[in-house]
Amino acid sequence: MYSVAAAAIVAALFLVLVRAVLGPTAFDRILAVNSAGTLTVLLIAVLGFFTGRPDWLDLAIIYALLNFVGTFAVLKFSKYHDFGVGQQDDVEERTPWP
Repeated sequence: MYSVAAAAIVAALFLVLVRAVLGPTAFDRILAVNSAGTLTVLLIAVLGFFTGRPDWLDLAIIYALLNFVGTFAVLKFSKYHDFGVGQQDDVEERTPWP
């Protein structure tokens, strides 16, 4: 049962990577890479149970957190072209104190 699930995840991972290469826009590619990271988390969890090592779930959770933070970093960089807070002039205009 775990081998069928692992094979299905690998097939889906292949299709997502094809989308990452052929995606017409940058956001399609970002979404495909994020989906590939999610499928990798699932694959780590399934392979952990297939080999009898359910402690691999810890690795899968850590990888999921890195995937989540990395996706937001790439999206912020693609919007602002910087990892900073953005434009400093906007921050001064939004402060309610004189």
